Amino acid sequence: MKLVFLGTPDFAVPVLSNLVKAGYEIGYAVTQPDRKGNRGKMTRPPVKILAEQYGIPVLQPERLSKAEDVKNLLRAYKPDAMIVVAYGQILKKDVLDIPKLGCFNVHASLLPKLRGASPIQHAILEGDKVTGVTLMKIDEGLDSGDMIAKCEISIGRKTAEQLSKDLSEAGASLLLQELPHIEDGTCTYEKQDSSKATYAGLISKKDGKIDFHQTAESSDCKIRAIYPWPGAFFDYGEKHVKIWSAEVLSGDSESVPGIIKKADADGIDITCGEGILRILELQLPGKRRVNAADFLRGHKLTKGMSIE
Repeated sequence: MKLVFLGTPDFAVPVLSNLVKAGYEIGYAVTQPDRKGNRGKMTRPPVKILAEQYGIPVLQPERLSKAEDVKNLLRAYKPDAMIVVAYGQILKKDVLDIPKLGCFNVHASLLPKLRGASPIQHAILEGDKVTGVTLMKIDEGLDSGDMIAKCEISIGRKTAEQLSKDLSEAGASLLLQELPHIEDGTCTYEKQDSSKATYAGLISKKDGKIDFHQTAESSDCKIRAIYPWPGAFFDYGEKHVKIWSAEVLSGDSESVPGIIKKADADGIDITCGEGILRILELQLPGKRRVNAADFLRGHKLTKGMSIE
């Protein structure tokens, strides 16, 4: 079975690795271009790094829809299928028509729920107990193609980073399980009920600010959902203080939101619209990540202070 792989971030790496180890022929790995990272240094996408280790030719068009040279290479290769995992670009019909069997996506939600770019983060933000991965055949819509198989994963108190790892490994196994059925035509395709579809838009840095008028539970979900990037924060003077970990204390806050109820080695307790959020680890800009006790040695946060 001749494959082309399209993917970019760490989430896609286990899928590509499993395909190679299972002996599938991968003619090309298509990924996003190298981008400037911290301090202006160019960084390679994780999929590119792995593909080069395996000797797979890498293609990095800025926009695949306009890269006729890349599309001609793919047509000449005549793949049986194209596997797409968090590639980051919408595939147009002329690309979808290249492989004989079609293009197949490992998507990090239980479709039709959480179509879109950030399903992992939004599953945690929405307080879901369970999420999963869906293997689907791609059509011209946004994650709206026919479903082939699903696998459920418990969320618990996982961060987006932890949940992403679990989902990527589950997706890699699910794909290997179903590829033989895709190849021989024995897999079952199930249409999505679009009336039940929800969408997970992109996460930005501004989404990280904690609103203490919300419940402590929702604030805790946000901290875990956007870990490690862009990171949740509150304002301390003119500085954004990043929150790395926290926990929810039961009971009524008994005060207006955003008031420090207690600050000691156990944590910094802040009243919320409902409940209390205990901050356990935090970080000032340009400083290292520290626990609450270490932070309080250098910064005076006392009972009754207001936090934005």
